[in-house]
Amino acid sequence: MERVSETQTPPTQTPPETPLAARDPQTLQYRVDGPDDAPVLVLGPSLGTTWHMWDRQIADLSPEWRIVRYDLPGHGGAPAHPAASVGELADRLLATLDELGIQRFGYAGCSIAGAVGVELALRHPHRLASLALVAASPRFGTADEFRQRGVIVRTNGLEPVARSAPEHWFTQGFAATQPAIVEWAVQMVRTTDPGCYIAACEALAAFDVRADLGSVGVPTLVLVGSDDQVTGPAEARTLVAGIPDARLALVPGASHLAPVEQPAAVTDLLVRHFAGVAQDTQSAIPAPPALQAPQAAQTPPVPAISAPVTPIAEIAPMAPEPAAPGRPDPYEAGMKLRREVLGDAHMDRVTAAADGFTTDFQELVTRYAWGEVWSREGLDRRTRSVVTLTALVAGGHREELATHTRAALRNGLTPDEIGEVLIHTAVYCGVPAVNAAFEVVRAVVREETTPRS
Repeated sequence: MERVSETQTPPTQTPPETPLAARDPQTLQYRVDGPDDAPVLVLGPSLGTTWHMWDRQIADLSPEWRIVRYDLPGHGGAPAHPAASVGELADRLLATLDELGIQRFGYAGCSIAGAVGVELALRHPHRLASLALVAASPRFGTADEFRQRGVIVRTNGLEPVARSAPEHWFTQGFAATQPAIVEWAVQMVRTTDPGCYIAACEALAAFDVRADLGSVGVPTLVLVGSDDQVTGPAEARTLVAGIPDARLALVPGASHLAPVEQPAAVTDLLVRHFAGVAQDTQSAIPAPPALQAPQAAQTPPVPAISAPVTPIAEIAPMAPEPAAPGRPDPYEAGMKLRREVLGDAHMDRVTAAADGFTTDFQELVTRYAWGEVWSREGLDRRTRSVVTLTALVAGGHREELATHTRAALRNGLTPDEIGEVLIHTAVYCGVPAVNAAFEVVRAVVREETTPRS
C-alpha cells in the first residue's frame, strides 16, 4: 500500500460504493497503511478531526507497522450513526478490527480516542498489547461543559465550534504561521455531522475513569503538549499517577493536536514506546483492502508545515498511586443522574448551601425524585423534561422552571420545542401563567445557546 507522507495527498483510489460503516452501524470507517503481515498499530482521532490528523506519522510508521486509522461516526464523511458512550465507540472499534482479522494490537488515541484506549485497557486487556494516550484525561473537564457544547451545537450548528477550533488545538504562534492548517482544521469540524458531534459530547460528559486507573494493566505512554489548554500536563500527570505501568512524555511547543503541530517529536515517542511490543500484535488473517469515505465527503489531508520544528520531548517515569475503588449505591446513582440533568454547577451550589436543616431533604430528593423516578425506563429524558416543564408552569415555580429549562436543553429539546410546550401548556394552565413562564424561559435560552468566546 502507498503511504501518505507529510507533503503528499492521499493516493488516488476509486472508493468503494459503500463504506464499511454504512453497511454495518456497529463498525467504523477506517483506512489501512503498511504491510499486511506487519505488527498492528491502531491510531484514533480527536473529537472534530478525522484520521488525517495522523498523516504526518504515517511515512515513518508504516514501513514497520500495519497502521489502522479510523474515523469517529459522522466525521470525515463517515456514516452518521451516533455512539451513545465511549464504551460503545470501543465496541465498534473492536468489531471493525474483528472484520480485519486483528486480534492483538498497539493503540494510540488522541483526546476522545484516548478515552477509547482506556476503555479497551479496562474491558478488553487481552486485545491490547500497549497503549499511548495523547492529550487525554481520566475525566474531560466537566459534564456541564460538554453538555453546554451540545446545546450550542443543537441550536447554532457547528460553525461556532469550527471557528474556535484552531485556538484550542494549536499554539498561537503555530496558528499564526500556518494558515493552511488552520483552515484545514476549521473545515474538518464544519463537515462533521452535528448529531454525531453532540453524541460524542454526551459520551465525554459521562466519561470518568478516575477510580479505575489502577486496573489498567498494559504499558502506557501518556503524551501531552506543554501548552495544551484543553487536556494539559495536569490531566496527564493524573493519568500517570493512577496507571501502574505508565510514563509521561511532555512535548514542548505543542497544544492539543501535538501529532499535527510537532510531528517529529510525537513520531519518535511512538516509535520508542511501541518498539517493544511489535511481535505481540500480529493479525490473525490477511485483511481486506482499506476502505475510505466517498470522495465528495472526504476531508483533505493535513497541509504541509511551511517551516518544520523539531523540539525534544521529555520523558519522566512516575510512581503509581492507585485510586480508591468506587462503591455506587442507589443514592449515588440518583446523584449521578441529577448532576447529568441539572448540571454540576447547579448541584455544587445546592450542595454548598445545604446545612443540617436541609441535608435530609436534599437526600430525599436525590434518592426518590432522581434515583427512583427520573431513572425509570418508562419515559426518556426528553419526555420527562416536557412533563416537568408543564408541571412547573402550572405550579408557578419560576426558579425551578429556569433550572429545568437548562435541563431540557441538555436533554435534547430545542428552543423551538420548548416554546411549543409552553404554547400547548397555555391552553390548559392559563395564559397568565405561561406569559410569566416565557419571560423565564427566554432568558435561560438566550444564556444557554449563545456561543462562548
